[in-house]
Amino acid sequence: MAEGPENTAPQNFETCLKRLEEIVRKLESGELPLDTALELFEEGIRLSRFCNSTLDNAERRVEILLKSESGQPRVVPFEGGNEN
Repeated sequence: MAEGPENTAPQNFETCLKRLEEIVRKLESGELPLDTALELFEEGIRLSRFCNSTLDNAERRVEILLKSESGQPRVVPFEGGNEN
């Protein structure tokens, strides 16, 4: 059986992402029985969809915050640090 919550809603993005990374490591090991691998894959898909949805919502919120006074979106360059 797969570890962790099977059919429960994810708690938050960070927890979800951490669990997804754990699932990927286990699946990449290639040492799991087929049934366990399938269960983990299904859980990973659910988590991936949750993370995707969370990121989409965050992007929409940022776009709303960056609209100009006239209501038109304005492009603002992202000045984040390099992730190298």
